[in-house]
Amino acid sequence: MKKLALHWKILIGMVLGVLLAIFLIQFSWGAEFIKDWIKPFGKIFINALKLIAVPLILASLIKGVSDLKDISKLSKIGGRTILIYITTTVLAVSIGLAIVNIVQPGNSISEQTRTELLENYKEDAAQKKEAALKQQDAGPLQALQDLVPDNIISAASDNGNMLQIIVFAIFFGIGLILIPADKSKPVKDFFDGLNEVILKLIDLIMLAAPFGVFALLATLVAESPSIDLFKALLWYAFSVVLGLVIMMAVYAIIVKVFAKKSPSFFFKGIAPAQLLAFSTSSSAATLPVTMERVQEHLGVDEEVASFVLPIGATINMDGTSLYQAVAAVFIAQTFGMDLSFTAQLGIIVTATLASIGSAAVPGAGMVMLVIVLGQAGIPEAGLALIFAIDRPLDMCRTTVNVTGDAAVAMIVANSVGKLHQPKVKNWSDNYHRTN
Repeated sequence: MKKLALHWKILIGMVLGVLLAIFLIQFSWGAEFIKDWIKPFGKIFINALKLIAVPLILASLIKGVSDLKDISKLSKIGGRTILIYITTTVLAVSIGLAIVNIVQPGNSISEQTRTELLENYKEDAAQKKEAALKQQDAGPLQALQDLVPDNIISAASDNGNMLQIIVFAIFFGIGLILIPADKSKPVKDFFDGLNEVILKLIDLIMLAAPFGVFALLATLVAESPSIDLFKALLWYAFSVVLGLVIMMAVYAIIVKVFAKKSPSFFFKGIAPAQLLAFSTSSSAATLPVTMERVQEHLGVDEEVASFVLPIGATINMDGTSLYQAVAAVFIAQTFGMDLSFTAQLGIIVTATLASIGSAAVPGAGMVMLVIVLGQAGIPEAGLALIFAIDRPLDMCRTTVNVTGDAAVAMIVANSVGKLHQPKVKNWSDNYHRTN
């Protein structure tokens, strides 16, 4: 097992969990056994993901914002970079919401299965219903008022207040930028170190992912053994992949329009980085290759690439944001929740801001999804529905993340006159040389 890649271990855990549950529910005591002795391990795993959400947001986002001090030297490049990154992220989330509302993968579940799910998670549903009633009584500017916490410690104690945490982290990061470097350095070093610790904790949590998936899938089968739930899961995966493909087409269009380069030139140049991103599920691990391909093969000036790409690996997660939008609405559909336009608009805002603090490592997207679900009032227990197939989707969305970084680098470079003829024209030969 030690030589197997993590995604294979997760897949094995998923299959074993389903098979064990199918076997055990044939006995009268089987479902109760799973509930008492297997389900708690799935709950522990979900709790671990939720546990890391607040510190991940604080550490990653404060680090990401404070790193933008380079904008003082590259204000023109910096402003355009941030604006384009935010624009593409909002576009990605909107595409995800459009697709999931058209396909409606969660609505393929029968009423009987939905009733069983609601019964199993009735405590969560009651809490969300109560929160929804409070929201209905709120004034028109309540959402804006709720963005600013009156007590950061209190806000950090509830994952449902993630937007407040995000606002505080951005505010804190701006404060670090505005004070002298010698004063901000100790604080920034602390958050840099904290960020490294949090990333390591994510690694440790993901080591338990096969066992968590095993418990979650076994519980899911035991509590709702209807085949239509798994059909809905396939429709969900289709919706995510379709959205990611459309996002790739969007990159091709904007490169053609704003960078004056053909899609074939762009995709040939970035292909090795895409392959590495797909295999590692990590924008950070892919960054050195991405920078080499963008500079040597796409013709982006080093000054632009060295600024745009590291920032992109931190704050530009188009594929992750799209997936979060699809996953949130799918889970809501599965539980029979009818999300209003305002609620879906909130998903756009939350997913966009959460992507800024999303770590460029495998599995971080699932942690950030906890934020989106909590803010939208969607039962977090629904993570059990999608975690089984999250790893292959993570590989796909990381590929989109890296592709988006490269596309934005080309657009920014062209806008400031720093997009040149590539140094290496034969991309396939150099691919073998560099890999």
